[in-house]
Amino acid sequence: MDTYKFRKQIHKLPGKVIHRVPLPDPQVVEGHGAREKIGAICQECGYKQVLLVTDQTLHELGYEQKIMQSLEEAGVGYTLFADINSEPNIALIDEGRKIAMECQAECVIALGGGSVMDTCKMISAGVKMPHLSTKTLLRKFLVVPGKTLPMITVPSTAGTGAEVTVAAVVTNARGTKGSTVLVGLDVTHVILDSELTIHAPQLVTAACGMDALSHVVEGTLSDVAVYVEDAYHSLEGVRLILKHLPVLMREPENIESRLAMCRAAMYGGNAINTQLAGYIHAFAHSIGAKYHIPHGQAITLMMLPVLKYQKAACLSKYAMMARYCQLVDDHTDDRLAVEKFLQAVSDLIVTCGLDKLESPVKSSNYEELTRMIAADSINYSAPVTFSEEDIVRVLETMKN
Repeated sequence: MDTYKFRKQIHKLPGKVIHRVPLPDPQVVEGHGAREKIGAICQECGYKQVLLVTDQTLHELGYEQKIMQSLEEAGVGYTLFADINSEPNIALIDEGRKIAMECQAECVIALGGGSVMDTCKMISAGVKMPHLSTKTLLRKFLVVPGKTLPMITVPSTAGTGAEVTVAAVVTNARGTKGSTVLVGLDVTHVILDSELTIHAPQLVTAACGMDALSHVVEGTLSDVAVYVEDAYHSLEGVRLILKHLPVLMREPENIESRLAMCRAAMYGGNAINTQLAGYIHAFAHSIGAKYHIPHGQAITLMMLPVLKYQKAACLSKYAMMARYCQLVDDHTDDRLAVEKFLQAVSDLIVTCGLDKLESPVKSSNYEELTRMIAADSINYSAPVTFSEEDIVRVLETMKN
Protein backbone atom coordinates (compact mmCIF):
# COMPACT_ATOMS: atom_id res chain seq x y z
CA MET A 1 0.00 0.00 0.00
CA ASP A 2 1.41 3.44 -0.89
CA THR A 3 1.57 6.16 1.73
CA TYR A 4 -1.35 8.11 0.26
CA LYS A 5 -3.78 5.19 0.58
CA PHE A 6 -2.50 4.46 4.08
CA ARG A 7 -2.86 8.10 5.19
CA LYS A 8 -6.33 8.31 3.66
CA GLN A 9 -7.46 5.17 5.49
CA ILE A 10 -6.26 6.31 8.91
CA HIS A 11 -6.99 10.05 8.64
CA LYS A 12 -9.74 9.89 11.28
CA LEU A 13 -7.70 7.79 13.71
CA PRO A 14 -5.77 10.66 15.38
CA GLY A 15 -9.05 12.40 16.23
CA LYS A 16 -10.42 9.24 17.84
CA VAL A 17 -7.20 8.75 19.81
CA ILE A 18 -6.98 12.33 21.10
CA HIS A 19 -10.57 12.18 22.35
CA ARG A 20 -9.51 9.40 24.74
CA VAL A 21 -7.00 11.72 26.43
CA PRO A 22 -8.47 13.56 29.45
CA LEU A 23 -8.10 17.30 29.00
CA PRO A 24 -7.44 20.01 31.57
CA ASP A 25 -10.43 22.11 32.57
CA PRO A 26 -8.76 25.19 34.05
CA GLN A 27 -10.27 28.27 35.61
CA VAL A 28 -9.38 31.27 33.45
CA VAL A 29 -8.43 34.57 35.07
CA GLU A 30 -7.82 37.48 32.72
CA GLY A 31 -7.00 41.14 32.92
CA HIS A 32 -4.20 43.66 32.72
CA GLY A 33 -1.80 42.64 35.51
CA ALA A 34 -3.86 39.52 36.31
CA ARG A 35 -0.75 37.62 37.44
CA GLU A 36 -0.95 39.61 40.69
CA LYS A 37 -3.83 37.30 41.66
CA ILE A 38 -1.69 34.15 41.68
CA GLY A 39 -0.78 34.43 45.36
CA ALA A 40 -4.45 34.48 46.36
CA ILE A 41 -5.17 31.55 44.05
CA CYS A 42 -2.36 29.49 45.62
CA GLN A 43 -3.52 30.42 49.11
CA GLU A 44 -7.08 29.36 48.28
CA CYS A 45 -5.78 26.04 46.93
CA GLY A 46 -3.85 25.47 50.14
CA TYR A 47 -0.37 25.39 48.61
CA LYS A 48 2.48 25.95 51.06
CA GLN A 49 5.32 25.77 48.53
CA VAL A 50 5.37 26.29 44.75
CA LEU A 51 7.93 26.23 41.95
CA LEU A 52 7.89 29.37 39.77
CA VAL A 53 9.45 28.77 36.35
CA THR A 54 10.29 31.39 33.74
CA ASP A 55 12.92 32.04 31.07
CA GLN A 56 16.00 34.21 31.23
CA THR A 57 14.55 36.97 29.04
CA LEU A 58 11.42 37.45 31.15
CA HIS A 59 13.54 37.18 34.28
CA GLU A 60 15.77 40.02 33.07
CA LEU A 61 12.64 42.09 32.46
CA GLY A 62 11.44 41.31 35.98
CA TYR A 63 8.07 39.98 34.84
CA GLU A 64 8.00 37.40 37.64
CA GLN A 65 8.28 40.06 40.37
CA LYS A 66 4.52 40.67 40.66
CA ILE A 67 3.94 36.95 41.03
CA MET A 68 6.57 36.64 43.76
CA GLN A 69 5.16 39.64 45.60
CA SER A 70 1.66 38.17 45.49
CA LEU A 71 2.97 34.84 46.81
CA GLU A 72 4.79 36.58 49.65
CA GLU A 73 1.67 38.56 50.58
CA ALA A 74 -0.33 35.33 50.62
CA GLY A 75 2.24 33.54 52.78
CA VAL A 76 3.07 31.00 50.08
CA GLY A 77 6.68 29.86 49.82
CA TYR A 78 8.28 29.69 46.39
CA THR A 79 11.45 28.68 44.59
CA LEU A 80 12.39 30.43 41.36
CA PHE A 81 13.78 28.48 38.39
CA ALA A 82 14.67 31.01 35.70
CA ASP A 83 17.40 29.17 33.79
CA ILE A 84 15.40 28.35 30.67
CA ASN A 85 17.28 29.72 27.67
CA SER A 86 16.38 27.19 25.00
CA GLU A 87 13.65 24.86 23.87
CA PRO A 88 12.81 22.01 26.28
CA ASN A 89 15.48 19.33 26.52
CA ILE A 90 16.42 16.55 28.92
CA ALA A 91 18.98 18.64 30.84
CA LEU A 92 16.49 21.46 31.53
CA ILE A 93 13.78 19.07 32.63
CA ASP A 94 16.20 17.15 34.85
CA GLU A 95 17.27 20.35 36.57
CA GLY A 96 13.67 21.50 37.04
CA ARG A 97 12.59 18.11 38.43
CA LYS A 98 15.43 18.16 40.93
CA ILE A 99 14.56 21.66 42.14
CA ALA A 100 10.84 20.85 42.37
CA MET A 101 11.48 17.76 44.48
CA GLU A 102 14.04 19.49 46.70
CA CYS A 103 11.64 22.34 47.53
CA GLN A 104 8.68 19.93 47.80
CA ALA A 105 6.65 21.97 45.36
CA GLU A 106 2.91 21.38 45.47
CA CYS A 107 2.28 23.35 42.27
CA VAL A 108 4.25 24.57 39.25
CA ILE A 109 3.69 28.13 38.00
CA ALA A 110 4.75 28.46 34.35
CA LEU A 111 5.44 32.02 33.19
CA GLY A 112 6.53 32.26 29.57
CA GLY A 113 6.05 31.01 26.06
CA GLY A 114 5.80 27.52 24.64
CA SER A 115 9.27 26.47 25.78
CA VAL A 116 8.54 27.30 29.42
CA MET A 117 5.10 25.69 29.26
CA ASP A 118 6.39 22.44 27.77
CA THR A 119 9.32 22.27 30.20
CA CYS A 120 6.91 22.71 33.11
CA LYS A 121 4.57 20.01 31.80
CA MET A 122 7.41 17.51 31.85
CA ILE A 123 8.60 18.71 35.27
CA SER A 124 5.11 18.37 36.73
CA ALA A 125 4.82 14.86 35.28
CA GLY A 126 8.33 13.82 36.22
CA VAL A 127 7.95 14.78 39.88
CA LYS A 128 5.07 12.30 40.14
CA MET A 129 7.27 9.53 38.70
CA PRO A 130 10.66 10.07 40.35
CA HIS A 131 11.75 6.49 39.64
CA LEU A 132 11.75 7.17 35.88
CA SER A 133 14.46 9.07 34.04
CA THR A 134 13.46 12.04 31.91
CA LYS A 135 14.63 10.11 28.86
CA THR A 136 12.16 7.36 29.74
CA LEU A 137 9.35 9.90 30.06
CA LEU A 138 9.68 10.98 26.42
CA ARG A 139 7.09 8.62 24.99
CA LYS A 140 4.42 9.30 22.43
CA PHE A 141 1.84 8.98 25.22
CA LEU A 142 2.96 9.44 28.82
CA VAL A 143 0.36 8.17 31.30
CA VAL A 144 0.81 9.88 34.67
CA PRO A 145 -0.69 7.92 37.58
CA GLY A 146 -3.37 10.10 39.13
CA LYS A 147 -2.40 13.46 37.67
CA THR A 148 0.64 15.63 37.27
CA LEU A 149 1.49 18.26 39.84
CA PRO A 150 -1.08 21.07 39.49
CA MET A 151 0.02 23.79 37.08
CA ILE A 152 -0.85 27.48 36.84
CA THR A 153 0.06 28.69 33.35
CA VAL A 154 0.78 32.33 32.55
CA PRO A 155 1.46 32.72 28.82
CA SER A 156 3.72 35.62 27.82
CA THR A 157 2.77 35.36 24.13
CA ALA A 158 -0.56 35.09 22.33
CA GLY A 159 0.16 32.33 19.85
CA THR A 160 1.06 28.77 20.78
CA GLY A 161 -1.85 27.92 23.05
CA ALA A 162 0.62 25.78 25.03
CA GLU A 163 -0.97 27.02 28.24
CA VAL A 164 -3.70 24.39 27.78
CA THR A 165 -2.36 21.81 25.30
CA VAL A 166 -1.69 18.30 26.56
CA ALA A 167 1.37 17.86 24.34
CA ALA A 168 4.95 18.88 25.09
CA VAL A 169 7.61 19.18 22.40
CA VAL A 170 11.02 18.14 23.77
CA THR A 171 14.45 17.68 22.21
CA ASN A 172 15.66 14.16 23.00
CA ALA A 173 19.19 12.86 23.63
CA ARG A 174 19.77 12.54 19.88
CA GLY A 175 18.96 16.20 19.33
CA THR A 176 15.65 15.40 17.63
CA LYS A 177 12.38 17.07 18.58
CA GLY A 178 9.54 14.79 19.60
CA SER A 179 6.04 15.36 20.92
CA THR A 180 4.85 13.72 24.14
CA VAL A 181 1.15 13.69 25.00
CA LEU A 182 0.63 13.83 28.75
CA VAL A 183 -2.33 11.75 29.91
CA GLY A 184 -3.25 13.33 33.22
CA LEU A 185 -1.95 16.88 32.74
CA ASP A 186 -3.46 19.02 35.51
CA VAL A 187 -3.60 22.67 34.47
CA THR A 188 -5.87 24.15 37.16
CA HIS A 189 -5.64 27.85 36.25
CA VAL A 190 -4.75 29.89 33.17
CA ILE A 191 -3.82 33.53 33.77
CA LEU A 192 -4.28 35.73 30.70
CA ASP A 193 -2.35 38.92 31.47
CA SER A 194 -2.21 41.50 28.68
CA GLU A 195 0.61 43.31 30.47
CA LEU A 196 2.96 40.49 29.48
CA THR A 197 2.37 40.91 25.73
CA ILE A 198 1.93 44.66 25.46
CA HIS A 199 5.63 45.45 24.86
CA ALA A 200 6.27 42.63 22.41
CA PRO A 201 7.85 43.66 19.09
CA GLN A 202 5.31 44.02 16.30
CA LEU A 203 6.83 41.15 14.33
CA VAL A 204 6.45 38.85 17.33
CA THR A 205 2.84 39.94 17.89
CA ALA A 206 2.09 39.37 14.21
CA ALA A 207 3.78 35.98 13.91
CA CYS A 208 2.22 34.72 17.15
CA GLY A 209 -1.17 35.94 15.98
CA MET A 210 -0.86 34.07 12.69
CA ASP A 211 0.12 30.93 14.59
CA ALA A 212 -2.99 31.27 16.75
CA LEU A 213 -5.10 31.85 13.63
CA SER A 214 -3.80 28.64 12.07
CA HIS A 215 -4.86 26.68 15.15
CA VAL A 216 -8.45 27.92 15.21
CA VAL A 217 -8.88 27.79 11.43
CA GLU A 218 -7.55 24.25 11.18
CA GLY A 219 -9.59 23.28 14.22
CA THR A 220 -12.72 24.49 12.44
CA LEU A 221 -11.77 22.60 9.28
CA SER A 222 -10.77 19.38 11.01
CA ASP A 223 -12.56 16.14 10.22
CA VAL A 224 -13.06 15.39 13.92
CA ALA A 225 -16.39 15.26 15.73
CA VAL A 226 -16.34 17.72 18.64
CA TYR A 227 -18.62 19.17 21.28
CA VAL A 228 -20.53 22.30 20.32
CA GLU A 229 -18.55 24.37 22.83
CA ASP A 230 -15.22 23.38 21.28
CA ALA A 231 -16.46 24.17 17.77
CA TYR A 232 -17.72 27.54 19.02
CA HIS A 233 -14.37 28.37 20.63
CA SER A 234 -12.53 27.73 17.37
CA LEU A 235 -14.93 29.93 15.40
CA GLU A 236 -14.74 32.63 18.07
CA GLY A 237 -10.95 32.46 17.91
CA VAL A 238 -11.05 33.16 14.17
CA ARG A 239 -13.34 36.14 14.74
CA LEU A 240 -11.25 37.58 17.55
CA ILE A 241 -8.02 37.39 15.56
CA LEU A 242 -9.42 38.87 12.35
CA LYS A 243 -10.88 41.72 14.40
CA HIS A 244 -8.16 42.44 16.96
CA LEU A 245 -4.81 41.61 15.36
CA PRO A 246 -5.13 44.50 12.87
CA VAL A 247 -5.91 46.80 15.80
CA LEU A 248 -2.65 45.80 17.49
CA MET A 249 -0.71 46.58 14.34
CA ARG A 250 -2.03 50.17 14.64
CA GLU A 251 -2.31 50.42 18.43
CA PRO A 252 0.22 48.12 20.11
CA GLU A 253 -0.89 49.18 23.60
CA ASN A 254 -4.60 48.52 23.10
CA ILE A 255 -5.39 46.46 26.22
CA GLU A 256 -8.78 45.20 24.99
CA SER A 257 -7.25 43.79 21.81
CA ARG A 258 -4.29 42.33 23.72
CA LEU A 259 -6.67 40.43 25.99
CA ALA A 260 -8.75 39.32 23.02
CA MET A 261 -5.65 37.88 21.35
CA CYS A 262 -4.69 36.08 24.57
CA ARG A 263 -8.15 34.53 24.66
CA ALA A 264 -7.98 33.57 20.99
CA ALA A 265 -4.59 31.90 21.49
CA MET A 266 -6.03 29.85 24.37
CA TYR A 267 -8.93 28.84 22.12
CA GLY A 268 -6.28 27.77 19.62
CA GLY A 269 -4.73 25.52 22.25
CA ASN A 270 -8.15 24.01 22.86
CA ALA A 271 -8.48 23.41 19.11
CA ILE A 272 -5.19 21.52 19.10
CA ASN A 273 -6.43 19.38 22.00
CA THR A 274 -9.84 18.59 20.56
CA GLN A 275 -9.63 19.06 16.78
CA LEU A 276 -5.92 18.74 15.98
CA ALA A 277 -4.25 20.63 13.14
CA GLY A 278 -3.89 20.05 9.40
CA TYR A 279 -1.75 20.63 6.35
CA ILE A 280 -0.81 24.22 7.20
CA HIS A 281 1.07 22.73 10.14
CA ALA A 282 2.40 19.71 8.24
CA PHE A 283 3.95 22.03 5.64
CA ALA A 284 5.10 24.62 8.20
CA HIS A 285 6.72 22.06 10.49
CA SER A 286 8.60 20.57 7.57
CA ILE A 287 9.87 23.75 5.93
CA GLY A 288 10.64 25.20 9.36
CA ALA A 289 12.78 22.17 10.22
CA LYS A 290 14.43 22.03 6.80
CA TYR A 291 15.28 25.72 6.45
CA HIS A 292 15.43 26.76 10.13
CA ILE A 293 12.85 29.51 10.04
CA PRO A 294 10.63 30.54 12.98
CA HIS A 295 7.37 28.64 13.32
CA GLY A 296 5.10 31.69 13.08
CA GLN A 297 6.75 32.76 9.83
CA ALA A 298 6.54 29.25 8.39
CA ILE A 299 2.84 29.14 9.30
CA THR A 300 2.27 32.48 7.57
CA LEU A 301 4.06 31.35 4.42
CA MET A 302 1.93 28.21 4.17
CA MET A 303 -1.46 29.49 5.27
CA LEU A 304 -2.87 30.84 2.01
CA PRO A 305 -1.26 28.26 -0.32
CA VAL A 306 -2.80 25.41 1.69
CA LEU A 307 -6.17 27.12 2.24
CA LYS A 308 -6.47 27.88 -1.47
CA TYR A 309 -5.44 24.39 -2.55
CA GLN A 310 -8.02 22.64 -0.37
CA LYS A 311 -10.74 25.21 -1.05
CA ALA A 312 -12.95 22.87 -3.08
CA ALA A 313 -13.12 20.39 -0.21
CA CYS A 314 -13.80 23.06 2.42
CA LEU A 315 -16.29 25.43 0.77
CA SER A 316 -19.00 25.13 3.41
CA LYS A 317 -16.63 25.60 6.35
CA TYR A 318 -14.84 28.56 4.77
CA ALA A 319 -18.25 30.10 4.15
CA MET A 320 -19.27 29.36 7.75
CA MET A 321 -16.20 31.21 9.05
CA ALA A 322 -16.95 34.15 6.77
CA ARG A 323 -20.51 34.38 8.06
CA TYR A 324 -19.57 33.93 11.71
CA CYS A 325 -16.96 36.70 11.41
CA GLN A 326 -19.58 38.88 9.69
CA LEU A 327 -17.47 39.25 6.55
CA VAL A 328 -20.72 38.57 4.66
CA ASP A 329 -24.38 38.28 5.62
CA ASP A 330 -26.24 35.03 6.09
CA HIS A 331 -27.74 35.13 2.62
CA THR A 332 -24.48 35.46 0.69
CA ASP A 333 -23.66 32.72 -1.80
CA ASP A 334 -21.13 30.20 -0.43
CA ARG A 335 -18.57 30.82 -3.17
CA LEU A 336 -18.58 34.56 -2.60
CA ALA A 337 -18.36 33.99 1.16
CA VAL A 338 -15.34 31.73 0.62
CA GLU A 339 -13.55 34.40 -1.40
CA LYS A 340 -14.31 36.98 1.30
CA PHE A 341 -12.79 34.70 3.93
CA LEU A 342 -9.62 34.06 1.91
CA GLN A 343 -9.33 37.78 1.18
CA ALA A 344 -9.64 38.57 4.89
CA VAL A 345 -6.74 36.21 5.65
CA SER A 346 -4.70 37.75 2.83
CA ASP A 347 -5.45 41.26 4.05
CA LEU A 348 -4.44 40.30 7.58
CA ILE A 349 -1.06 39.04 6.36
CA VAL A 350 -0.49 42.35 4.58
CA THR A 351 -1.62 44.37 7.60
CA CYS A 352 0.86 42.43 9.75
CA GLY A 353 3.67 43.24 7.35
CA LEU A 354 4.26 39.55 6.69
CA ASP A 355 3.46 39.58 2.97
CA LYS A 356 7.11 40.25 2.15
CA LEU A 357 8.34 37.01 3.72
CA GLU A 358 10.54 35.15 1.25
CA SER A 359 9.96 31.47 0.68
CA PRO A 360 13.04 29.28 1.27
CA VAL A 361 11.57 26.35 -0.69
CA LYS A 362 13.76 24.96 -3.47
CA SER A 363 12.66 22.44 -6.07
CA SER A 364 15.74 20.33 -5.32
CA ASN A 365 14.23 19.65 -1.89
CA TYR A 366 10.77 18.58 -3.08
CA GLU A 367 11.33 14.85 -2.58
CA GLU A 368 12.63 15.26 0.97
CA LEU A 369 9.96 17.80 1.91
CA THR A 370 7.20 15.62 0.47
CA ARG A 371 8.27 12.72 2.69
CA MET A 372 8.43 15.00 5.74
CA ILE A 373 5.03 16.59 5.08
CA ALA A 374 3.32 13.26 4.39
CA ALA A 375 4.77 11.80 7.59
CA ASP A 376 3.74 14.78 9.72
CA SER A 377 0.22 14.82 8.31
CA ILE A 378 -0.44 11.37 9.82
CA ASN A 379 -0.78 13.12 13.19
CA TYR A 380 -3.83 15.11 12.08
CA SER A 381 -7.38 14.64 10.83
CA ALA A 382 -7.34 17.11 7.95
CA PRO A 383 -10.50 17.65 5.86
CA VAL A 384 -8.79 16.17 2.80
CA THR A 385 -5.80 13.85 2.34
CA PHE A 386 -3.09 15.26 0.06
CA SER A 387 -1.39 12.86 -2.30
CA GLU A 388 2.33 13.21 -2.93
CA GLU A 389 1.42 15.00 -6.18
CA ASP A 390 -0.83 17.41 -4.24
CA ILE A 391 2.02 18.21 -1.87
CA VAL A 392 4.37 18.96 -4.74
CA ARG A 393 1.77 21.22 -6.37
CA VAL A 394 1.51 23.28 -3.18
CA LEU A 395 5.31 23.41 -2.92
CA GLU A 396 5.41 24.65 -6.52
CA THR A 397 3.52 27.75 -5.43
CA MET A 398 6.26 28.36 -2.83
CA LYS A 399 9.28 27.75 -5.06
CA ASN A 400 12.06 30.28 -4.63
